[in-house]
Amino acid sequence: MFASFLFLWNFLAVPALLSLAIGFWRWGASLSFPLHRRMIPQGQMPSVTLIKPLKGCESETKSTLRSWMIQQYSGPVQILFGVASAEDPVCAVVRELLAEYPKVDAQLVICREDLGANAKVSTMRQLQPHIRHEFVVISDADVRVPTDFLRNIIPHFDDPQVGLVNCFYSLANPMTVSMAWESIAINADFWSEVLQARSMKEVDFALGAVMALPKALLEKIGGFAILSDYLADDYHLGQQVVREGKKIAFAHVAVECWEPPMYFTRVWIHQLRWARTIRFCQPVPFFLSILSNATLWPVLWFLIFALRHFNFDQSDAMENWLVAGGLLCLCLGFRIATALQQQMRLTRSTAHFGWWWLVPVKDLMNVAIWAVSFLGNHVEWRGQRFRVLSGGKLLRDP
Repeated sequence: MFASFLFLWNFLAVPALLSLAIGFWRWGASLSFPLHRRMIPQGQMPSVTLIKPLKGCESETKSTLRSWMIQQYSGPVQILFGVASAEDPVCAVVRELLAEYPKVDAQLVICREDLGANAKVSTMRQLQPHIRHEFVVISDADVRVPTDFLRNIIPHFDDPQVGLVNCFYSLANPMTVSMAWESIAINADFWSEVLQARSMKEVDFALGAVMALPKALLEKIGGFAILSDYLADDYHLGQQVVREGKKIAFAHVAVECWEPPMYFTRVWIHQLRWARTIRFCQPVPFFLSILSNATLWPVLWFLIFALRHFNFDQSDAMENWLVAGGLLCLCLGFRIATALQQQMRLTRSTAHFGWWWLVPVKDLMNVAIWAVSFLGNHVEWRGQRFRVLSGGKLLRDP
């Protein structure tokens, strides 16, 4: 039994060191990205149509939508707000904004048809015939952008190889402990993991908060109809763009997502849906992602050391305990410090520093989410329950 503990202790040292190395790599990739660096485009900019699928109304909805109405952009801008029902309370908010900004080329379109399992894409499909301009920008309902956003995303298309531009996003208002947990996943880990993946090869997926692409390319790949039955419509849109021989670029400007108050159950459902989405889209990378958990492996390594001592080798010198404890503190300290720094860099705020202790808690919670994601293929989204099929397709539960 002692030999088994010793073997396990030595074995766990490998993923512990690997997770630390991956953390250094991810941190370096995030540091090298020119986040928040602004562009200064000259002259008249090309025309843009914004697609904004909406459902429901929250306290921040009006301010997030207003941020699109006040863009400082020299080219023509058309805004299409789409909603499935005229009775949706968000319609009143949109009409107020249309009255407040009568000179903005914007309209509310009621999209009553049900064109596939993905309700957001169904709305986008019905907005597509109204598009008049050269470039199309798709944005989620809860996204707030700076006033110079469009003039910092469209110039990336000056490179003829670029087929889609997206940007990183933050959870701007973590009002509960559960939201603070999720904000670590979004504001510290997600964007740095994307940059880490990009450091290995050109990315072949898009991030759905905001995506921009030429109208001609959208039509060439088959329009939004090709995304109708996919859960991760952003991922599959990026894949289609890459199949056309184009690259995906990341704008330096970041946007904010404003969510209503969420507590544990809702955050758990959201994180599980996200995990199962990635599992179906990229099964092998998702399975191996557990190796990058920078809390799990050092903690397991230290626990095996402690169990070995209490069960078999109580003669361990104090120096051994100091070394083991020091290595654990080094790993956790690096993980916490880099997570706080990555959040600060994305959000340009230190408000999250008080939640430092949630970083290892979030990592351990992610172990549970990772494991549970393999126990089924159902997700809850927009109040409906779906079964996710191979390749990420959605099937509504009866």
